[in-house]
Amino acid sequence: MDGAEVMRYAVYFAPPPGTLLHALGSRWLGRDSHSGEDLAQPAVAGLHGLTAEARRYGFHATLKPPFAIRDGIGGEAILRAVAALAASEIPFELGLRVALLDGFMALLPDAPCPALDALAARCVRDLDGFRRPPTATELARRRKAPLTLRQEENLERWGYPYVFEDFRFHMTLTERLADDQGGALVAAANAHFEPALAQPVAIGGLTLFCEAGAGRPFLAIRHFPFQGSAAEAAE
Repeated sequence: MDGAEVMRYAVYFAPPPGTLLHALGSRWLGRDSHSGEDLAQPAVAGLHGLTAEARRYGFHATLKPPFAIRDGIGGEAILRAVAALAASEIPFELGLRVALLDGFMALLPDAPCPALDALAARCVRDLDGFRRPPTATELARRRKAPLTLRQEENLERWGYPYVFEDFRFHMTLTERLADDQGGALVAAANAHFEPALAQPVAIGGLTLFCEAGAGRPFLAIRHFPFQGSAAEAAE
């Protein structure tokens, strides 16, 4: 089951096509994960190499980390489950900023957002029945990074260390940077993303992504808009 034929799904926040943030994020990484099209990147020194892994995953923030599905479960069942989850969620807004996170550059929330944390937690819990347990190889890869006791427990229970209290919303923009790279790249990213980040970003849906085989680029399958309302939540 560790072979290249294994398909993985993931549930992401990904700004839908037609939004400015989608256009700017896709151009920064050099690929539109909805159309699969390669795009010209901004003229920033070294950017193409520094975005190689992020480009494969597409411009997104992870809510339900990539997972292989259990035997006997088809893709249509996952589509229905994500659609049902999104149908009950209420749209909200989030301020984003360019910053460094553990040596990577990313778009991060500019303030705590309980609605965002609750959304990520629900995606992890509600969709976990579809997830095939990780293989020994996958567990060993995750354990290459030092894990706390709670993160180890998350890995064993949920297949990923950084969920619930350890969740950090981020839209990855680069691989790990050298100490002398961060300043110039943050300045370039601030200039590139400023038109989209001048106002809060709408968090209004979930997007199901798929990796057709190990090392293949992730592609967006379908975007599911949130359909809940504040009035319904208050009832």
